[in-house]
Amino acid sequence: MEDPYDLERFVIAQDAGGTYWHALAELRSGMKRSHWMWFVFPQLAGLGRSETARKYAISSLDEARAYIRHDVLGPRLREVAAAVAFLEGRSAVQIFGSIDARKLHSSMTLFGLAAPGESAFRDVLDRYFDGREDAATGQLLEGQLPEEQPGDPDKSGGPEQADG
Repeated sequence: MEDPYDLERFVIAQDAGGTYWHALAELRSGMKRSHWMWFVFPQLAGLGRSETARKYAISSLDEARAYIRHDVLGPRLREVAAAVAFLEGRSAVQIFGSIDARKLHSSMTLFGLAAPGESAFRDVLDRYFDGREDAATGQLLEGQLPEEQPGDPDKSGGPEQADG
C-alpha cells in the first residue's frame, strides 16, 4: 500500500511497547504520565521545535486527512479524542500539563479542520477550549483552507461540514 506521508512512522511509534494502549489507559484515568503526545495527538509542522516534534509533525491538511482515513490511525485518533472528551471535572492542563494541553489544542484544531464532519475533535475543542481553534495552527493552515463564501454558513466550502 502506498504511503506518501510515511504514516507508518506513527503506527510503529504507537505500537512500540504497547504505547498506544498505555496512552489510552492514562487518558481514561484522567492523567497523562508518560511520553507519547507527538505521535498520538500529532500537530502541524512548524509548531514543535524538538527533533521528535519535527519527526511526527503533520505537513498539511492533506496529510491530516490521510491520517484520519488510515485504517489504524484514524480509529485510534477518534478513540483517544473521545476518551479525553468524556472525562469529567478536569481541565486539559490537569490532564496533560500546560505544554501538552497546548499540543492537544493544536492537534484537535488540525484534525477538526481536516475533517469538519468528525465530531470527536470538535467535542475536545468544545469541552476544553471553549470551542476555539488554536490560533497558531489556523495561521499556519491559512493558505490551505477553502475560502468562506459570503452568506455561506459552511466554512469548509464542502458537503462534509456538520451543523453546530
